[in-house]
Amino acid sequence: QVQLVESGGGLVQAGGSLRLSCAATGSFSSINTMGWYRQAPGKQRELVATVPSTGSTNYADSVRGRFIISRDNAKNTVDLQMSSLVPEDTAVYYCHAIVWGTQIGTRRYWGQGTQVTVSS
Repeated sequence: QVQLVESGGGLVQAGGSLRLSCAATGSFSSINTMGWYRQAPGKQRELVATVPSTGSTNYADSVRGRFIISRDNAKNTVDLQMSSLVPEDTAVYYCHAIVWGTQIGTRRYWGQGTQVTVSS
C-alpha cells in the first residue's frame, strides 16, 4: 500500500536542466532510503543517486557534479535536479524507496517511471 509518484520528465535540449520529483504515499512508518534509478533502451537499470534519511548522498560517477538529489523527510518526497544534460542521460527514470512499516516490514518500492529525453 505504498505508491511512488513521479513527475517532471520531458524533453530538454542538451545543456539544459530538468527537475524530477517523487512523492511517496500510503501506509508506512518511515522511508529509510529514497533515490532515482534509470534505464535506457537495451541497458540494465542503474543507480543515479540515492539519499538516506540521514547521512551522505550517493551518486553515480556519470552524473556526479551535474545532478543534485534532495529529499524532504516531512513531505516524503525526493527531487533530482539535473543540469548540463547530455543525450546519454536519455532514459526512463524510476523513483525508488526502501520503506519500513509495522505491517509490511522492510520493502523496496518502485515508481512507474518517467521519460527523460535529451536532444542534441
